[in-house]
Amino acid sequence: MLNTNAVTTPPLAIAAPRDLCTDCGVSRTADAKRCGQACQFIKPDYAAMETRVHGRARDLLRPDEMHFGPFRRMLRASLAPPIAGAQWTGIATRIAERLLETNAVDAVLTMAPDPDDAWRPVPVIVTKAEGMAQCRGMRMGYAPLLALLEPARAAGYKKLAVIGIPCQVYALRALEAQLGLEKLYVIGTPCSDNTTTERFHHFLELVAAQVRTDAANISYLEFRADYHVELRFADGRKAQAIPFLQLPISQLPPDFFPLTCRTCVDYTNVLADITVGYMGGEGGQWLLVRNERGEQLMNLLGNEVNTFEPRSAGKRRGPVKGFLANTLRAAGGLPLRRMPDWLRPIVGWLMPRVGPRGLEFARARVEMKAVESIVHLRREQPARMKSMVPPHVWHLVEPYGLKPEEDEHA
Repeated sequence: MLNTNAVTTPPLAIAAPRDLCTDCGVSRTADAKRCGQACQFIKPDYAAMETRVHGRARDLLRPDEMHFGPFRRMLRASLAPPIAGAQWTGIATRIAERLLETNAVDAVLTMAPDPDDAWRPVPVIVTKAEGMAQCRGMRMGYAPLLALLEPARAAGYKKLAVIGIPCQVYALRALEAQLGLEKLYVIGTPCSDNTTTERFHHFLELVAAQVRTDAANISYLEFRADYHVELRFADGRKAQAIPFLQLPISQLPPDFFPLTCRTCVDYTNVLADITVGYMGGEGGQWLLVRNERGEQLMNLLGNEVNTFEPRSAGKRRGPVKGFLANTLRAAGGLPLRRMPDWLRPIVGWLMPRVGPRGLEFARARVEMKAVESIVHLRREQPARMKSMVPPHVWHLVEPYGLKPEEDEHA
């Protein structure tokens, strides 16, 4: 347990059993039945929620809003200097620090590593800026962040910031009006595929064997926008980048990623005030400033952050079509069409040079997630198609021949 004068981990109730659940924490609160109104995987209404949070829904005619949701500004950015130990350059961490330094919030709800397992996320309440140093880096696994709302309110905190992934943020926004907060700032990170911490350790062991080290020696792992995974090591050996195509994905079980993550339609965390990610960053970070509160968060950084216009290169259609073909085969229980081993290094060298890059990479990834959601939901939970797939997702997949069937219209 993390209990210091800056970071606390209140005891959490046991999660109520739920179908299609990522344990956002709502089922652990005093009123677990609120899952019915808050859960992203029951009957999401993104148009209404976007209007409530941002003042308008996404404009499908405005460039990139169909893919990324409403935004005021989209930027490439990097903190100067970067925060040591942060996942990218540390923008999300620094925003939270500045909120606490300026007394704009009483507390930040976020994740820290479990003291016994650095990869396991533990939800924490941070009340002093120096406490954010314990929260840097990436965790993998479910973490009931929203279970902290009740202890935070019981402690008298009325001005909160929350750093969360899309399923947590959707539920937070659904319940926001009931929380009685004076202020709420939401810093969102993109999320695509989560799994249990135990299963992530299995993946880590496969990767470690590939680079001839022990899994315990891997201290940092990041999927980058240049088609590589970056590894850093506790023993000080030089960081290593592995092309996506050479990852041991084929050795993972079919249900390694749960159906919730395979059917999530909100990769870019559209209900956050600001989304801080990497997909369109080309080596830096990628920011979507979505509303006035997001502008306030950016202003807190002042000249600590360098910003640039996003760039775009390459074509996404071919890779997304290939992804669709493989997803259809996998969903049907057929073996994937695997690239010959001799070809992998060649394609791995080509993709960062001729494949979709920058914003085109981000668009491709969002379309792949939309494709994946429809294919897997249609096969495994067809009765949910009508309620779980928002209209904008059908627009994303239409160029690839996927259209709603008669009983799938919302």
